[in-house]
Amino acid sequence: MTIAQTSPAAVPFAELDALTIGTVAVPGDKAYDALVSPWNLAVPVQPAAVLAAFDAWDVVEAVQFAARHGIRVTPQATGHGPMAELTTELLVTTKELDEVVIHPEEGWARVGAGVKWLKVVEAAAPYGLAPLSGSITDVGIVGYTTGGGLGPMARTHGLAIDKVRAIEVVTGDGALRRVTPTEHPELFFALRGGKGMLGIVTAIEFDLVHQPRFYGGSTWFDGADAPAVIEAWRAWSAELPEEGTTSFALFQLPEMEGVPPMLAGRLTLSIRFVWTGSAEEGERWFAAMRAAAPAILDDVTEKPYAAIDSVHTDPLDPTPAHEAAEVLAEFPAEAASALLELTGPGVASPQILVEVRQLGGAYARPGEHPAAFASRDAAYSLLVVGIAAIPGVEDHAAAILEAMAPWVGGHRLPNFTFTPEEYVDAYDEVTLARLRRARRTYDPDGVLMIGGVLA
Repeated sequence: MTIAQTSPAAVPFAELDALTIGTVAVPGDKAYDALVSPWNLAVPVQPAAVLAAFDAWDVVEAVQFAARHGIRVTPQATGHGPMAELTTELLVTTKELDEVVIHPEEGWARVGAGVKWLKVVEAAAPYGLAPLSGSITDVGIVGYTTGGGLGPMARTHGLAIDKVRAIEVVTGDGALRRVTPTEHPELFFALRGGKGMLGIVTAIEFDLVHQPRFYGGSTWFDGADAPAVIEAWRAWSAELPEEGTTSFALFQLPEMEGVPPMLAGRLTLSIRFVWTGSAEEGERWFAAMRAAAPAILDDVTEKPYAAIDSVHTDPLDPTPAHEAAEVLAEFPAEAASALLELTGPGVASPQILVEVRQLGGAYARPGEHPAAFASRDAAYSLLVVGIAAIPGVEDHAAAILEAMAPWVGGHRLPNFTFTPEEYVDAYDEVTLARLRRARRTYDPDGVLMIGGVLA
């Protein structure tokens, strides 16, 4: 069964406003633009109405309201992963759910759905603890984690979904549930990797790791040295123990505030590195990359975990980005050459970032509890990011993916899917069957817009 579709223009959103504590806004209202604005400014997010939930019960009211009036709901926390096709009716933003509680003796945290990683990193640091945060701590915890959670310590500690203890969620049938490995286990499976297909998360609890410090950062090389450095990185990373997680990124950074002058207006190559063991051991391992070519800027050193953002140096400010991604089964010399033909020295690439990240290690091993994540066997991830307004950026990104097609293998990473069709490609048939079965149980009327990709 699915909900009987109603024109959003005919829906009495004033009723939802009366039922909830949070703010309800429709186009034309003063609060509307601020509430719906995503991080990626190139994605038009224009729902018929938005609710900024005050608490979990506001979310319950919103889902039940949507079911009564024949419309569908999409959640948004920090706005880092919007899809225009899925945000057309009622958007529920959970950014006001900002609870953060650290349990240092037992080593775990509880957070609300609107919390970004930085708050947890700062709250856990005094105890020598760290979360499996993303490549930038400005990203929201819930969207990142429910999509798997591939972070800068993934080869040592695995994925963020592997550390989840409990999730509180409003499912498509309008019920608020606490979900654990033993309470609603099929929902626990589906939420961890299934993004927002089954419900709107209001809080999440997860284990922390003992990681007060790390050895790492980013070392930058001139773009002319990219072929030699990438070849050295391929051989070096193949021998890297699980204490090390690494990627390389080709950058075309503009001349603007915040970009070091020696990196701006030119092609550069960044080698990112996190070593979770001793600094002395990490320095010994990274010596091979330092010897690959003269460095323009070397920021690899021992640091507190609170400095983790220095590894990937991702941008903080909202950006009109065009993104494309794949996973790779291997990255041989031929793949490196194919990538450099479109993005390397002497090439007018419109992409700001082209990243290849090594996977494997603890990432490849299933966690204690099964999850809706089907990409464990991928060996590398490929991410391409350009400014959406630059002419030709989409065609060039498509050409990169086509050139890398011989080495593509496995299912997409859920957090690196950018269209509804790509969502489905993130799962194998067994996982899709379990997700569809869970949807029939917990969202029988198809109230959640994202769940519709399973149909």
